[in-house]
Amino acid sequence: MNIQATKKNARVRTKAPSDMLRTGEACKILCIHTNTLRRWSKRGIIKAYHVGPRGDRRFKREDIAALLIEKTKDSVTDKIKLSQQ
Repeated sequence: MNIQATKKNARVRTKAPSDMLRTGEACKILCIHTNTLRRWSKRGIIKAYHVGPRGDRRFKREDIAALLIEKTKDSVTDKIKLSQQ
């Protein structure tokens, strides 16, 4: 058996659970650009989970839902402030 082949095959691909969203899916729900979501995950605004050998980002559905609710509340608050001026 070749040692190089063994090392190459040693990588284990972890499958993301079905309750996890890809970056693009999460962005569609939040109506934001993918770079914005990546920046938010780097800043700790939302937690990203890295899966697979490439370290692809995945996001929990409940985290996206909570962020969407927060984003909606902020938007409504801003509209109320503008209407009072």
